[in-house]
Amino acid sequence: MARIKICGITRVEDALAAAHSGADAIGLVFYAPSPRAVDAEQAAKIVAALPPFITTVGLFVDADPGYVREILQQVPLDLLQFHGNEDAAYCDQFSRPYMKAIRVRPEQNVSAVAAAWPKANGILLDSYKPGLPGGTGEVFDWALVPGERPWNLVLAGGLTVDNVAQAITEVAPWAVDVSGGVESAKGIKDVEKINAFVQEVKRV
Repeated sequence: MARIKICGITRVEDALAAAHSGADAIGLVFYAPSPRAVDAEQAAKIVAALPPFITTVGLFVDADPGYVREILQQVPLDLLQFHGNEDAAYCDQFSRPYMKAIRVRPEQNVSAVAAAWPKANGILLDSYKPGLPGGTGEVFDWALVPGERPWNLVLAGGLTVDNVAQAITEVAPWAVDVSGGVESAKGIKDVEKINAFVQEVKRV
């Protein structure tokens, strides 16, 4: 069964809703231009409120390494997610488990691109849209995902309760990552949408 990450959490109540729904992980966005961004103080409150066994993921986009370390000192994150142009040396320097996001384009050899981060715990595939590092709300062509892959696939990009079952059936990812698909407004999650999404994933 695919694991589930609810990303772009900005409120304690949304984090608890994700946890109680049966989601495996929550994502906290440390990227100021995002409408789902949180600061260290708010992120720490959210993490402190979580029950056990929920993985906390911190998302960064081409952040200064000092900023990442500053967040790590204040927020107990389990996993880092790098969503910009970070190379392997950058990602490896924090000595933390991480996943690297790749925005999929039609002309890409996804396997060749993913091989650039051999120490990544997972490769997250997301939709490409110029000027946006993620959170596009758009689905990419799942046929571009390699069937044979030596890495753990986290599938993102426009997932909703209406298409996630099809995505899991076609792509067989290790995990699915949703943000906009379970929101009532950017950064504000909808409890009913979270519950429906999780139930749909568990049904497959």
